[in-house]
Amino acid sequence: MPETTTLETVLLDAQRRGWIGAGPLPRAIAHASGFAEGPVPAPSSFADLGSGGGLPGLVLAVAWPEARAVLIEGSATRAGFLVDAVESLGLIDRCTVVAVRAEEAGRRPELRSSFDVVVARGFGAPAVTAECAAPLLRVGGHVLVSEPPDDTARWPEDGLAPLGLSPTERWSTDFHYQSLLQVSLCPARYPRRVGIPTKRPLF
Repeated sequence: MPETTTLETVLLDAQRRGWIGAGPLPRAIAHASGFAEGPVPAPSSFADLGSGGGLPGLVLAVAWPEARAVLIEGSATRAGFLVDAVESLGLIDRCTVVAVRAEEAGRRPELRSSFDVVVARGFGAPAVTAECAAPLLRVGGHVLVSEPPDDTARWPEDGLAPLGLSPTERWSTDFHYQSLLQVSLCPARYPRRVGIPTKRPLF
């Protein structure tokens, strides 16, 4: 990757490596940008679960120029790519890559209960996303997720309540999104060990 580059160049490189879908790159960028177009104010800090090739994390790091960003990526190869991307885009002073599984990130003292926003684009099933995101949020923070267009039953209040979460607003651009509010701190027992949220989902 060159010393200075553009966001589009970085994402095109990620797409060539198979870490971003093969569709038109402008559409993928628009999908990522939609996280910043809803009712939740621009955060002072955010984390991206499963950042992969940089969507939506890198796009939002540019869209939210005052925010501290943490890109969480369990693959060492993709995390290394993201480290280079952050440096190439001139984001190194406020954007960090954490190369661990999301369940591990949620138990790190320096990350737990410390973010205004956690974003997830295709990270996992709703119960897995909620359990991995909630430990990272401070009270009053939001999980922002990308959604299917017509499914409004993916985030049951009784399923989210043990994590301190509550579903709030939905919004649409050309894509669809859901916000979940952290109404109380996530209990210390969450997240469970790596792989358990997937094997034994809470809802």
